[in-house]
Amino acid sequence: MAGSAAEGTQFDTRQFDQKLNEVLEGQDEFFTSYDEVHESFDAMGLQENLLRGIYAYGFEKPSAIQQRGIVPFCKGLDVIQQAQSGTGKTATFCSGVLQQLDYTLVQCQALVLAPTRELAQQIEKVMRALGDYQGVKVHACVGGTSVREDQRILQAGVHVVVGTPGRVFDMLRRQSLRPDCIKMFVLDEADEMLSRGFKDQIYDIFQLLPPKIQVGVFSATMPPEALEITRKFMSKPVRILVKRDELTLEGIKQFYVNVEKEEWKLETLCDLYETLAITQSVIFVNTRRKVDWLTDKMRSRDHTVSATHGDMDQNTRDIIMREFRSGSSRVLITTDLLARGIDVQQVSLVINFDLPTQPENYLHRIGRSGRFGRKGVAINFVTRDDDRMLFDIQKFYNVVVEELPSNVADLL
Repeated sequence: MAGSAAEGTQFDTRQFDQKLNEVLEGQDEFFTSYDEVHESFDAMGLQENLLRGIYAYGFEKPSAIQQRGIVPFCKGLDVIQQAQSGTGKTATFCSGVLQQLDYTLVQCQALVLAPTRELAQQIEKVMRALGDYQGVKVHACVGGTSVREDQRILQAGVHVVVGTPGRVFDMLRRQSLRPDCIKMFVLDEADEMLSRGFKDQIYDIFQLLPPKIQVGVFSATMPPEALEITRKFMSKPVRILVKRDELTLEGIKQFYVNVEKEEWKLETLCDLYETLAITQSVIFVNTRRKVDWLTDKMRSRDHTVSATHGDMDQNTRDIIMREFRSGSSRVLITTDLLARGIDVQQVSLVINFDLPTQPENYLHRIGRSGRFGRKGVAINFVTRDDDRMLFDIQKFYNVVVEELPSNVADLL
């Protein structure tokens, strides 16, 4: 029975496939599905101060994952939530955590793990913003920062720790992070985390946490390793699955303009203004302050523009969006926060004055609902510092972004 080596591997892969099928077939009795949908944040029974934080952050209507995912998490259930990046998973588990904290106890009660420092810091920001009115104390424990400083902050006391596995494990091991009061554990981007080889560290961290702990796993895909983790550490999890959304980059011509320096962007935009005003255009910048700054600069040069961002009250934003939808204002300056709320049929030009900080947001800014099949043009302002991001965007979406030709008006 001396088979060749190739046959040996053949057998292994078959065995693996069979194993995977067993796991997948066995999933049905392992997960229960959860189909309750809450169309508004108000209907979720959240604390008043948490709602204030959610609205102040600029959320208006919950995304698909938020409509389904916040409530079961708030009920203390173990959840597996599967949805693409950029669909609002972060705010889903942040709300679930913030709803359940005991704010009178300044001890770590929730631990969130993420695969990269940047993501951990971003989650920390969202957690802090949404929990602003509750007075939440959040700390990001990530590599590349001072261990001493981490220890000092943790000893002073926080409600939530967000971090990368290496540094979090280190803090638990040094007993600077006390696990006694931790009642919620969240793995964000679980598939990413496992593919980066953090599996052992995640298991090690789990061993140090209290046995009766609520677990939330958030992931775009569910590879076998992620399923294995869910089986080992979760009890009767509910699974919430949100399909990939309808946005597509098809039919959108994408260009970049090499602006070299940040301070040259304004001139470049003014040169393009005549072209912008032929059609309806949206200009994206990365901060609310910059929306105000750019609006002032454009208006002082006698260019008509509207602006909207999350610091404005809902009423004002509604009026501005109405004007824009009706076509009485043709150029809108805004932030990512509102990227998803703008489905204006006539918008055929999007300018990324600032490139988005996350590649996923690129799709939300310039993507179109595939159903309408409209044409569009996207122009990205790129400084020397943005080369890497542009490269990442092209890789992420498998697209080529070309330099803007001089006849841009003909493209629209």
